[in-house]
Amino acid sequence: MIIVYVLIFIASLFVLVKGADLFLNSSEKVGLAAGLSPFVVGVVIVGVGTSFPELISSLVAVIEGVPEIVTANAVGSNIANILVIIGISAIVARKIKSKTNLTDLEIPMMAIITLIFLALAYDGNISKFDSVTLIASFLIYLAYSLFNKPDESTEKTERPKISTKDFILLVLGLVGLVFGSKYLIDSVVSISEILNIAPGVISVVAVAFGTSLPELLVSVKAAIKGSPEVAIGNVFGSNAFNLMMVVGLPGLFKTLPLDPVTLGLALPALLIVTFVFIISCLSNIIHKWEGFMYLILYIIFIGKVFGFL
Repeated sequence: MIIVYVLIFIASLFVLVKGADLFLNSSEKVGLAAGLSPFVVGVVIVGVGTSFPELISSLVAVIEGVPEIVTANAVGSNIANILVIIGISAIVARKIKSKTNLTDLEIPMMAIITLIFLALAYDGNISKFDSVTLIASFLIYLAYSLFNKPDESTEKTERPKISTKDFILLVLGLVGLVFGSKYLIDSVVSISEILNIAPGVISVVAVAFGTSLPELLVSVKAAIKGSPEVAIGNVFGSNAFNLMMVVGLPGLFKTLPLDPVTLGLALPALLIVTFVFIISCLSNIIHKWEGFMYLILYIIFIGKVFGFL
């Protein structure tokens, strides 16, 4: 039986790779054609779009009666987004240099959003009131991202011409991301259950990492193609969407409890990881050595989750 799930995993990964390729190319073109800056394209279109798998899996978790997976998925995904996605992107591209001044908006907003979430989750559950607060916070963040005017001297970009084909490829890419992620998660969770891995570990590590694969593929491809604004903006947008909407929307239907692994280990890890990431972004450059440091931190986090360290 485990061989079947491994084959599903491989097939799903292929769909994810192809979907990420189509989605990145078409979304960036459509966004630029609409007059958005490259960084806003990364934050809004790519960042939010690649977070749909987290949202779908979280809504399904509530429907199936396992609401504790929601917060574990979101927190674990954010940790993976920073440590794995930025880490690998920085290593592959040798360095990620943003033309956008991250201290103007993105760094303060990430700090505020993370602190709001941690304050609401500290008591061990996300109530309906907490969920409304999270959703309202995201809408404010989205408004700032859309209407904040970039420095034209650094981000002036020619608007490309688009056709119906670009929108079709955009939809096909997103469908590939969503369905590829769904079956990838299903296969990873099934394999983990066969191997008798604890549900908390599955949620924080396997499900979270699985739903972060779209962000990883999109950011790495963006870094390789010389689009650092998309690579970094993707993580900022995705992390905001995860904490505010992936948790907020399911929380409207049912109170979301935090399992012991998420509450005792993942939340403190999220605070530390976000702080380290903010420090790295102050110079608008993330170097290759920092990428290796991020991956080492993720290995330490995994070791803590499994009790190896």
